[in-house]
Amino acid sequence: MGEPSYLALHREGTLKKRVDEALACLKECRLCPRECGIDRLADERGFCGTGRYAKVASAGPHFGEETPLVGRGGSGTIFFSSCNLLCSFCQNYDISHLKEGVEVDAGDLALMMMRLSRSGCHNINFVTPTHVVPQILEGLLAAVEHGISVPLVYNTGGYDSVETLKLLDGVIDIYMPDFKFWYASRAERFCRASDYRERAIDAIREMHRQVGDLVLDAGGIAERGLLVRHLVMPNDVAGTGEVMKFLAGRISPDTYVNVMDQYRPCFRADTDAMINRPVTGAEFRRAVEAAREAGLTRLDPRKRFMR
Repeated sequence: MGEPSYLALHREGTLKKRVDEALACLKECRLCPRECGIDRLADERGFCGTGRYAKVASAGPHFGEETPLVGRGGSGTIFFSSCNLLCSFCQNYDISHLKEGVEVDAGDLALMMMRLSRSGCHNINFVTPTHVVPQILEGLLAAVEHGISVPLVYNTGGYDSVETLKLLDGVIDIYMPDFKFWYASRAERFCRASDYRERAIDAIREMHRQVGDLVLDAGGIAERGLLVRHLVMPNDVAGTGEVMKFLAGRISPDTYVNVMDQYRPCFRADTDAMINRPVTGAEFRRAVEAAREAGLTRLDPRKRFMR
């Protein structure tokens, strides 16, 4: 496996400059499309409810992620508390909505990264990182100085700002965004984010510009590139066909796409007749077929209905 790109940035001094630039963004926070404009350096809280320091819910090897991330050693996941989407059906609502976890500083975060790397994880997987990009960069700088050298995964809901993503150019090796919704009315109904499609389109284009299609090493482990997740939802709430056409036609037919079937009604979903049941086998098969018809060649359909 080649050297992660962030090591070159560190040697030339650019990584430290990125940290300083990102931390300055917290003064009037517009890290994500919510653009709250509050002073997080003074520990003010906006939509995500996170102030100066990131909060971590858990950190450890994860063997349930996509095969190219897991390998034999697992993906080294760091789950950040809160979120900038706060979906009404969130399966991790205790972390996102209830904000379970503990605040960590840069040293704490660096120590988590080092422990995961030394335990044999193939990568460090930042889960729900959008609202804590400056804190991640700050922790990474400390971790690099202690010898970390595994790829970094940016595991996001897809509601990201291009300006913030540019701070990560040459830092993140593997981008793994969701593309949740195509239709504005659905994104507004479930996430209060009517501009989700436009923001996700711009974000995924920027991610692909930075890292390209997913590249695997000889052992099938991801080294660099884009991996997109799409959760199939009941009643085609997600607009799956349109999402797949976009990925194949506007990003790349070789985009690695995980078509996921594990939706189940969680949190407040049982109160909404549109999403208060699991996905059926027929719905999932139609979603996979839509991806194939769109021309996507690298599908990872998960997996319950594919036997």
